[in-house]
Amino acid sequence: MDSLSPEKTIQGQAQATTLRRVYQQFLKSLSGKIGLFLSVALGLLALLAPLIRPYNAATARDFSSRLAPPGLEHLLGADGLGRDILTLIIYGLRISLVVSLVSVGLGLVVGTSLGLVAGYFRGWLDILIGWLTDILLAFPPILLAIALVTVAGSSLQSVIIAVGVIQIPIFIRLTRSMVLSLREQEFIQTVRAFGAKPGRIIFYHILPASLAPLIVQATLSLGTATLESAGLGFLGLGAQPPTPELGTMLSDSFRSGYSLSSPWTIVFPGLMITLVVLAFNLLGDGLRDSLDPRLNR
Repeated sequence: MDSLSPEKTIQGQAQATTLRRVYQQFLKSLSGKIGLFLSVALGLLALLAPLIRPYNAATARDFSSRLAPPGLEHLLGADGLGRDILTLIIYGLRISLVVSLVSVGLGLVVGTSLGLVAGYFRGWLDILIGWLTDILLAFPPILLAIALVTVAGSSLQSVIIAVGVIQIPIFIRLTRSMVLSLREQEFIQTVRAFGAKPGRIIFYHILPASLAPLIVQATLSLGTATLESAGLGFLGLGAQPPTPELGTMLSDSFRSGYSLSSPWTIVFPGLMITLVVLAFNLLGDGLRDSLDPRLNR
């Protein structure tokens, strides 16, 4: 054990140096800093929603304020049921972030696991997982999501599963390509020559070396997951009334004909969706710039 301590010390120092370099590179990225600020701000807004705007979806209706324009009483106006648009957006943001985080997490775990297996063991496992990936990628993402939600039933759980399934082939291909490039490198060959088992090689050596592109892809996927969940909500396949959800708010305004006579009912929810997607995309760009070894010089 003592003979390994110098090696562990050197490895720890190398990791600390790498993290410091990544941090310094991230600070140079304007898009990354803006994306981080927006992401943290939106996360805090969603997390503190009950404190900022106490809300009960079943009773929070004021028909006397029906379609009230933006003003002091309703900063962003009111919808057709007299509900405060700002309050609905804040709670809709909570749902959108939860759906995006859980669905991308599902796609990341399943896709990365399958990609590791396919890339390392190759053979019939690689062929089988490759066929699964090709089948999933053969369908347009939103159409595949619609089909899955239709079969499973309209609910938030179905949306999470559907959006997560869409993300799986993306992470499979990314992880598989990383494994194929890493498994033949000298340090992997050396570890294998010393008798390390495949499980240890995969999880202690290959997976850590693949984390950078996976983190970037996961961040960018949060934006696409937000759009896909909002699209399902717009089609009436997401959260069901009276649960507030950004896509459902757009759908209610459009189908009720308020989008022209009361544009605030559709403009502000749309702007929030845009802001969420922009935040994650900017953060992903900043992380990509800072984690790319070709740029960290």
